[in-house]
Amino acid sequence: MNKQQLFENIKCKKSFLCVGLDTGIKKIPGHLLKKEDPIFAFNKAIIDATADLCIAYKPNLAFYESMGVKGWIAFEKTVNYIKQNYPDQFIIADAKRGDIGNTSAMYARTFFEELDIDSVTVAPYMGEDSVTPFLTYKGKWVILLALTSNKGSHDFQMMIDDNGERLFEKVLRKSQQWAGDEQMMYVVGATQGRAFEDIRKIVPEHFLLVPGVGAQGGSLEEVCKYGMNKTCGLIVNSSRGIIYVDKTEKFAEAARKAAQEVQGQMAEELKKVINV
Repeated sequence: MNKQQLFENIKCKKSFLCVGLDTGIKKIPGHLLKKEDPIFAFNKAIIDATADLCIAYKPNLAFYESMGVKGWIAFEKTVNYIKQNYPDQFIIADAKRGDIGNTSAMYARTFFEELDIDSVTVAPYMGEDSVTPFLTYKGKWVILLALTSNKGSHDFQMMIDDNGERLFEKVLRKSQQWAGDEQMMYVVGATQGRAFEDIRKIVPEHFLLVPGVGAQGGSLEEVCKYGMNKTCGLIVNSSRGIIYVDKTEKFAEAARKAAQEVQGQMAEELKKVINV
């Protein structure tokens, strides 16, 4: 999926919602534990209930890897189910990979060849040769960590050099030498508020993956005010605020209702900038 296709899907659905599939075996409704594959059963129900309201799904690899082989099987089944039944969905492997070149090449092969996923989150700390192996795949996206939503983001990402440049700004500027806005996105946490203004001065046309709305305290209205551009430029993720709002047998219906509320807010925000 290229940038224009992503934008067309946003306009069509009047949504830039990404549903985070942070699926934990101890958090899903108890009745699903009787299923052969409880994690996949949960994911399938959530996907079927929300697919018309969102434009992306983001499975968080840690939740699947914590279950060993069973978790990886559930992850692969989830990815295949989305691709086969909802091909208009943008799939993000939230893996935060990044290592020396030959290791990154293996990570890239896992997600882009073996699993054929649209995009993967990548950590930039080790520099260019840890990121470029992911960029050799035509039509695939790297989503580079820039300014995250967690409290500890200030430990390093806000550090200022002698020229007054913050580390996350250096990441944004330097990484544009590796790829443009048709192959690279950036993770920017919703809790960062007006920092979106500074980010848009450096990367005005790139898509931003924005976690942290809802449970983590980020404001959708603020994100849109400072971060939205003429092609929307935002993929806003919600995980716990959608998938875990109910733990009864009606969990999927409740998830749909929560997603509808967010989608409705997004439709209003899109009207302010884009003719939808």
